[in-house]
Amino acid sequence: MARQTRRFVCQACGASFTKWSGRCESCGSWNAIIEEAIEAAAPRSLGRRRGHSISFADLQGVSEAARRRRTGIAEFDRVCGGGIVPGSGILVGGEPGIGKSTLLLQVAAALAREAPCAYISGEEAVDQVRMRAERLGLGSASIQLAVATDVRDIVSTLDRPDGLGLLVIDSIQTMFVDNLESAPGTVAQVRASAQALIGLAKRRGFTVVLVGHVTKEGMIAGPKVLEHMVDTVLYFEGDTSHQFRVLRAVKNRFGPTDEIGVFEMTDAGLKEVTNPSALFLSDQRDDVTGASVFAGIEGSRPLLVEIQSLIAPSQLPSPRRAVVGWDAGRLAMILAVLEARCGLSLSGTEVYLNVAGGLRIGEPAADLAVAAALVSAARGVPVPPKTVVFGEIGLSGEIRAVSRTEARLKEASKLGFTRAIAPTAPADQKKRGRTGGAMEIVGITHVRDLVGLFGAARSGGEHEFGQAVRRVPKAASHG
Repeated sequence: MARQTRRFVCQACGASFTKWSGRCESCGSWNAIIEEAIEAAAPRSLGRRRGHSISFADLQGVSEAARRRRTGIAEFDRVCGGGIVPGSGILVGGEPGIGKSTLLLQVAAALAREAPCAYISGEEAVDQVRMRAERLGLGSASIQLAVATDVRDIVSTLDRPDGLGLLVIDSIQTMFVDNLESAPGTVAQVRASAQALIGLAKRRGFTVVLVGHVTKEGMIAGPKVLEHMVDTVLYFEGDTSHQFRVLRAVKNRFGPTDEIGVFEMTDAGLKEVTNPSALFLSDQRDDVTGASVFAGIEGSRPLLVEIQSLIAPSQLPSPRRAVVGWDAGRLAMILAVLEARCGLSLSGTEVYLNVAGGLRIGEPAADLAVAAALVSAARGVPVPPKTVVFGEIGLSGEIRAVSRTEARLKEASKLGFTRAIAPTAPADQKKRGRTGGAMEIVGITHVRDLVGLFGAARSGGEHEFGQAVRRVPKAASHG
């Protein structure tokens, strides 16, 4: 009989140690190391078996395309790459109360029209799930509900060829395997439970969706190997004070990554947002300083969002820098470039930056829009109405070109914008000629050109800004 040994495992990153300590040396988390019992490996002279030969296939060959099931919720299908793939594992993470259970109950109800769906909860009773379904208007959906946490019981119940289409496990941190002594939610239990459920899904050909808790840093709790075991990792983002929710794909073996789906939280559940740009700009005002409209790309769709900034004097030796929805390190770089390359003194001021609507932006193309908002706040001059801004800023102050310029400008033109401040197009692109529409492109090569536009507008408003625009070399008109 194998003897038991003890080990100490960090619940944040999964690192294993021989003794307990207050701080994990691998990830730096405090009070995350707990003791777990493990089965010692059998002696090498015992339990040996002869391995079986494995078969190889040629790289060239014909493979059947992955079949997809469309749920009917277009934003969810978009993020998954066009629908869910049978036999795949999907991990959905998000903060408490963001709407994970609501979204997956709606997905299960939509898919239940075509294939049997099961919803297993380890956190709520059946009556609680029914109450949510009634509130969402899904009380008549043919979903099989169960409350269970023992993975052995779940596998024994579902390991049959009955054509199950979707299985939702809410949540994976509540599941446990009875041959492990550790408590549910520990690294060993999460890994073993996920492995058993994903193996069942691939063996029987249905899709399993695992709901995962997140840490205070916003990462999915448990071992990092959990994200490697599944085929798709989705993060449900948003601020509980806003009605917008963003479903973002960070890993997808069957589709593009960084794809997003936008939802709006209502009393009747989550509703799809078909035109998120118009929704994020619904409260925009043209006469406010410190605000600019960024034409970005999220996954495969162009998206317009407002970036707001506030600059205030400070008496502190280290003025505060607060960022919501963007990278704080990137903001520090933009401030340094504006001060070192343009002479704009911001070191003694407090700087606040916010992406309106609760959206989080990670694209470097937002550099120029952030700089425009900062210069507008510092000079007290609003960005002219119907103007979008995008471009990447280098450390020397140069404006670098970004990808998919045409898609950004097309989305802006569709929403009524008439001017874009963007990187100057390459010479060969100008020669080809980009025509169509009334979009005026203000091509700039250095961040000094941007600061100069606001300097000219300081005395005369938008009319002077327009004169300054005409003095800057422009690209051809865009559609």
